[in-house]
Amino acid sequence: MFFLSQTLIVAGLSLMFVNVYRYIGYLKNRKEVSLEQNVGNRVLDYVIFVLILSFAVVYAIILSLSIHSIWIGIILSSGSLFVFLVLTWIFQLIESLKNSSFTISETLIGVLEARDPNLDGHSLHVQDLTMLIYDELPLDIRRKINRENLKYASLFHDVGKLGIPEAILNKPGKLNEEEWAIMRQHADISVKLLKPMKSFDSISNWILFHHERCDGHGYHNIPGDEIPVESRIIAVADTFSAITMSRSYKPARSYEEGVEILKEVSGTQLDPKIVDAFLHIPENEVKECTNKVKERMERAFRQNHGIT
Repeated sequence: MFFLSQTLIVAGLSLMFVNVYRYIGYLKNRKEVSLEQNVGNRVLDYVIFVLILSFAVVYAIILSLSIHSIWIGIILSSGSLFVFLVLTWIFQLIESLKNSSFTISETLIGVLEARDPNLDGHSLHVQDLTMLIYDELPLDIRRKINRENLKYASLFHDVGKLGIPEAILNKPGKLNEEEWAIMRQHADISVKLLKPMKSFDSISNWILFHHERCDGHGYHNIPGDEIPVESRIIAVADTFSAITMSRSYKPARSYEEGVEILKEVSGTQLDPKIVDAFLHIPENEVKECTNKVKERMERAFRQNHGIT
């Protein structure tokens, strides 16, 4: 009886520490833009964490007292199992909400870009390429980046172009100096458009500085070592997408041409480490991004025009 009761308590204690570990992981990801971050939510998060941790401590104390009651063992093991199941349900619900939020965001961007031949699928393409680059980066770099936030930043990086006059966006020839001055405002406009959504504050600089150059001659003349790594990743994806997608002022160029241009501007315009990561992505995966974007844009077009 003593062995059984102790076994149940040990099982309950082990599972409770698993609950603590899972909740710590949740708190680390709490800064994702898809999750609301008001003060009340943060306080509640940490109150729940303290309670779970306190339960684990109490379990450990009870185990040290060598209590012989099997009912105590059953209650404690059942309690930790209940907490485990509740957390599982909460995390699944949160994941479902996050997926729905991102799907809605993708659809919105798709519908907006489907109206403009020079934006048609560009943001979705950059998003897919960005995530391919992220997955190819060394582990020490990935650990410093919130993957979910990077998805949102890459998706919304050019939303400010919706505030640029169509005459400039769709101009078939080169832009003059005055037009370029207006075009360079699109990153700032993107940040302004997203500012009402406070959760986007953590990624606003990633969007704002995605046109900065390693040589310091970008839109805001930010030195290379001060450019957020997330902005550098988006910059490589954005550059390749701009090269290989058609525009009103130029035809699409091939994968091979895009790769050669990335190599040429590596170290001056683009971060060489990020470019190197991109070059290690299998060619078929990069090309598959384009095919996926075309399918998604077709769905957005049908939705925009009420076609079933």
